[in-house]
Amino acid sequence: MVDTSPPPDIVPSGDLHTSSTEELELRVEPTIGLEWSQAIEQWGNERASRPAEARGAWVHRAPEQQVLTLYLTVREYDPELPAPWWLKAMANGTIRSRSEGFAVEDRVAKLLATRPGWIFVPWADGDCGFWEYMPSERALSVPGVPTALVLTHRHPGWLDVVPVHAADAEPRSIPVHGLADLRANLARVESLRP
Repeated sequence: MVDTSPPPDIVPSGDLHTSSTEELELRVEPTIGLEWSQAIEQWGNERASRPAEARGAWVHRAPEQQVLTLYLTVREYDPELPAPWWLKAMANGTIRSRSEGFAVEDRVAKLLATRPGWIFVPWADGDCGFWEYMPSERALSVPGVPTALVLTHRHPGWLDVVPVHAADAEPRSIPVHGLADLRANLARVESLRP
């Protein structure tokens, strides 16, 4: 808390046009929302070409239990707050550790980074990012969004495909049942049309 009122020896009594010195106080108190936004803030990930290069936030480096505790506390106030998919999965009890989530991200990166047309797009809200299949845009006759592969906490396959779609359309995510399913169906994912 910061008290910005002048010291009593500088301002003589009667010079202030207020009935109480409490009206002059500025109280600055940390908010849990601000603490969370700082916890997920990433530095220098704009050029990341893989999820491992985008793991610069506090949530990626701090002691795992401390990260989970802060997330659970903040989530009580804002259930929709931005957070990495693996942290949401840990909070739901469907993934055991942050390193397990990192391993999923890294296996997907290993598959897609060598495949032509796929690029990694780092996010700035604490998550690892997502993959876009850029050639899919050719199927659009209007401005739109290419096919994307997004990591998710919503099911144990951890992956969703968002098909190529017009910018004003509401696409339906397609669940992928793990890396083996993605590998087996990658050509089909790449041939999706709007």
